[in-house]
Amino acid sequence: MTPPAPNACGMDDRLDTVFAALADPTRRVILAMLLEDDMAVTDVAEPFEMSLAAISKHLAILTRAGLISQEKRGRVKWCKLEPDALRDASIWMQGFGQFEAVNLDAFERFLEAELAAEPPPAPPP
Repeated sequence: MTPPAPNACGMDDRLDTVFAALADPTRRVILAMLLEDDMAVTDVAEPFEMSLAAISKHLAILTRAGLISQEKRGRVKWCKLEPDALRDASIWMQGFGQFEAVNLDAFERFLEAELAAEPPPAPPP
């Protein structure tokens, strides 16, 4: 089976941008915060030990990925979660639903049994 050509689905660039944005733990925390409600940029920045400029860069990446939107209300810039942006990523990931979920407990027992069955390594000369 030959793999599809890049952008054959027409979603590759969008998916790359979304997954790149989701790759950072700070940005994932920001998205989780915005699940509750819209937030002012300063409120988004409050729990993090980084500058407002650094948070603004994270917000810009999330905005470019379409995961959030930003709007000015008076003198305050607000952030809003855009959950529809995850739809393409979710649809793409559903294609992998054909695989069985890994039972991590059973896998751990298997690895422990394998390690127990191996002879201990010889000491270095």
